[in-house]
Amino acid sequence: MGTDSSLLYTPLHSLHLDFGGKMVPFAGYSMPLQYADGIMAEHRHVRTHAGLFDVSHMGQVRLRARSGRVEDAALALERLVPADIVALKPNRQRYTQFTNPAGGILDDLMVIAQEDCLLLVVNAACKQADIAHMQARLDDCVVEPLPERALLALQGPQAEEVLAGFDPKAAPMRFMDVCTLNIGGVDCLVSRSGYTGEDGYEISVSAAQAEHVARLLLGSPYVKLIGLGARDSLRLEAGLCLYGADIDETTTPVEAGLEWSIQKSRRAGGARAGGFDGADIILDQLANGVTRRRVGLLPTGRAPVRHGAPLFADAALQSPVGVVTSGAFGPTLEAPVAMGYVATPHAATGVELTAELRGRGVPARVASLPLVPARFKR
Repeated sequence: MGTDSSLLYTPLHSLHLDFGGKMVPFAGYSMPLQYADGIMAEHRHVRTHAGLFDVSHMGQVRLRARSGRVEDAALALERLVPADIVALKPNRQRYTQFTNPAGGILDDLMVIAQEDCLLLVVNAACKQADIAHMQARLDDCVVEPLPERALLALQGPQAEEVLAGFDPKAAPMRFMDVCTLNIGGVDCLVSRSGYTGEDGYEISVSAAQAEHVARLLLGSPYVKLIGLGARDSLRLEAGLCLYGADIDETTTPVEAGLEWSIQKSRRAGGARAGGFDGADIILDQLANGVTRRRVGLLPTGRAPVRHGAPLFADAALQSPVGVVTSGAFGPTLEAPVAMGYVATPHAATGVELTAELRGRGVPARVASLPLVPARFKR
């Protein structure tokens, strides 16, 4: 796919080719699906050592208030998201969602507070729409895309040891802390976060220095490049949503089980309750419940139950109750894993359902998320 002129390349494209990456189109970019070891081995390497992911296709955006006050930028962003951004302290990060008037999710994103601005990381397929959305709605702010920045993720139980070998300030960071670290002479903005369920870091670096930093990290015997295939199975075991599959404009944060990301100050009775798109619907759901919920699923057998598979309350496939939104083989559990939406009466942990797989029924038990325990450094 590297010769397809319609695809964009990340700053690490040559590195992926040098390491034998199998390149595929993803969100308009040529991205590595896997390397020579294969998806299963890459997945297990992240769970036991440390994996390096290229996530430079994602959008990085700086948001500045025209007043120059970061508090004003936070208040402005709260018109578009249900999270408490005002309370976010400098050098901390928070997960939230852009919502629409129906309470659906336009995208999910990370917000970093700095002394004078906010930094946002948005999904690759949504970044142009997200930027346009902010520019149209936040006329009291300057919305500045940062295409000159690359983004790497170093994930796994030995990520701290590797990164602290370059800058000791990496070690005391806690989950969702943000800090400027020096990696081989290159200043990088680093958050202790990621999308695998493992401890790790996300590293924002200038595109011109990205390959240099990546090769330094790959110099560790613990670190291997990891492709999109293992990234998907890792985040699925961790119960983390993929935008466009598990969440989209038709799903609300409450239906998706993301109400933990809506702080008390933005809920009914809070200091800044509501005020974001779809607030009436979302706050009503927080108070009165929803008709469907995102759940974890553990299908029996060895074959994965994929996106779009119907879910039934009975083995005869006569009583539909939901649909699978993500499914794969989970190498950590050595069994299929999935997530989906299920009618609320059938969403309790332990409920037995049946998924339809190529016309036959596969028993699938509702399981609590995450399916593999998270190992974030709290």
